[in-house]
Amino acid sequence: MEYTTIITPLIIGYILDLLLGDPRWLPHPIRIFGNAIQYGEDQLNTSPFAFQKGGLLTILLLTITILFFYSTHVIATPYPILHNIYTSIFVFYALANKSLIDEGKAVFKALEQSLEQGRKRLSWIVGRETDQLNSQQIKTAVFETLSENLSDGVIAPLFYYALFGVTGAMSYKMINTLDSMIGYKNERYINFGKFAAKLDDVANYIPARITAFLMLLVTFKLHKISFVIQYGKQHSSPNAGYPEAALAAILDCKFGGPNYYHGKLIDKPFIGNNDRILKDEEIKTVASINQKVTFIFVLLICSVYYFL
Repeated sequence: MEYTTIITPLIIGYILDLLLGDPRWLPHPIRIFGNAIQYGEDQLNTSPFAFQKGGLLTILLLTITILFFYSTHVIATPYPILHNIYTSIFVFYALANKSLIDEGKAVFKALEQSLEQGRKRLSWIVGRETDQLNSQQIKTAVFETLSENLSDGVIAPLFYYALFGVTGAMSYKMINTLDSMIGYKNERYINFGKFAAKLDDVANYIPARITAFLMLLVTFKLHKISFVIQYGKQHSSPNAGYPEAALAAILDCKFGGPNYYHGKLIDKPFIGNNDRILKDEEIKTVASINQKVTFIFVLLICSVYYFL
């Protein structure tokens, strides 16, 4: 693949996300993914054979995604301008860095107004129940989400774009959307979503660790890598703990612990041991880390392709 066909759209897509984020008025392929998943779940999530049906849905939707984006890539490739426009648009769609940071800052801003508004705004971006959380728990949840989704929403799609182009990036987004919708360990999804959840674990294994490493790198905290390894592997997720542990190491704070999800108390292990008060201004620090990590990874991809 020529350097310009992969790098030019990458840079354009990255800049578009940096400037625009995800405007609510703009049609987004993830909404199409979500509607397809919801329809499939409504039709297939029944006993018996819930696991097999969930696996079938996952494979079917992923196959359709791969075929669609590979076919459109082949069609656009002979026309350089069309190819660059097409690829740039879907790199933009694959990234969620600005929207992630904006949502995190919005929670902090709402929290300044009242605890109730902070809880409500947080519920837009996390799966845990928020109606009983205090101010510190809300801030902790925001920071955990920003670190975890830096991997899921930014580094992972960029990683698969670098390997497989738009087809790789959007196929990853389908896997991640499946996990976010049916990958829960509750009564409704424990069997039906198990295949999707395991596939997401595999897809995020390398990106999560790259994310944690880059977070330490941009903050000059590489000496805390043993902390990340120690606490990252204790998380119930094989991947989410690593970027969360990296941020806990950088901020010298404590994440994790028990939270309610869909009415059930999940006793997650703590990450770190410094149970200090998180400050409002630290949202700027965390946002800066996300921006720097994204920039460095885009630069790394450009460098690797340049020297190939």
